[in-house]
Amino acid sequence: MQSNNPVFRRSEAFSGSNAHGNQSYGNSGYGSDPSQWGVGNPGDPQGTAYAPAPQAPSAPMTIDSVVQKTAITLGVVIVTAFATWSLLPEINETSAESAIGTVGAVATFGALGAFVLSMVNAFKKVVSPALVLAFAALEGVALGAISMIFNVAYPGVVQGAVIGTFAAFAGTLAAYKVLNIQVGDKFRRFVIAAVFGMIGLSLMELVLGLFGAQIGLFGVSGLGMITAVAGLVLGVFMLIMDFDFVEQGIRYGAPERESWTAAFAMTVSLVWIYTNLLRILAYFSQD
Repeated sequence: MQSNNPVFRRSEAFSGSNAHGNQSYGNSGYGSDPSQWGVGNPGDPQGTAYAPAPQAPSAPMTIDSVVQKTAITLGVVIVTAFATWSLLPEINETSAESAIGTVGAVATFGALGAFVLSMVNAFKKVVSPALVLAFAALEGVALGAISMIFNVAYPGVVQGAVIGTFAAFAGTLAAYKVLNIQVGDKFRRFVIAAVFGMIGLSLMELVLGLFGAQIGLFGVSGLGMITAVAGLVLGVFMLIMDFDFVEQGIRYGAPERESWTAAFAMTVSLVWIYTNLLRILAYFSQD
């Protein structure tokens, strides 16, 4: 099974090439790593001198391993978000301008760092747990600062967005299993194109903001509501793709390390849903 999702496509574990996602090389019988080749013994029959040394099969990915790695990754996001919120200066009437500037700078740092690492993780051939956790930490820094600003401007929306995010996860998972949703290539292409389109719009808005000419695509406004609702729906579609690829990975016997890939993908989807829910709830909390 081939995917258009860069998070999964770069991994041979999800291609179904063999039982453990390892690539074979014709009928030569040689492994991909020369260090694993045997040198044979004098007098061995021809053709056995370079027979590959036996390799212990890696443990396969399971639902338990995916749940465990996802819980760890989300835990890092939540802990760093709380820590960031606690350490940042309080936004009040006497120090509102300077505090908001500091919080905004921290949010920008975390968001840009998380974006860079998300691209590295998405296109890296072999998943790196350290990079996944580093991404989660930076994402937590960004979410902690952003949530703090929203909480001051629109009290109560953060709690609502958190509850709504986990409700969206549970509801999407239930719908995926009960309705037996099938993910096709056209759906994957559409979702990936929409994700990169949304990222492109975000970068455009960021550049325009540097020149004081923002359109308001991602603000708390009528136009911002359109992109927020579209982003929320897109986040649900991303979760459906995540569930499908976890199911396919387990079916094809993907190695256990790919649980980190699944954890990374679902963390991205949940953060995506949370930030859009924040804007939607903030819009309806306005006087």
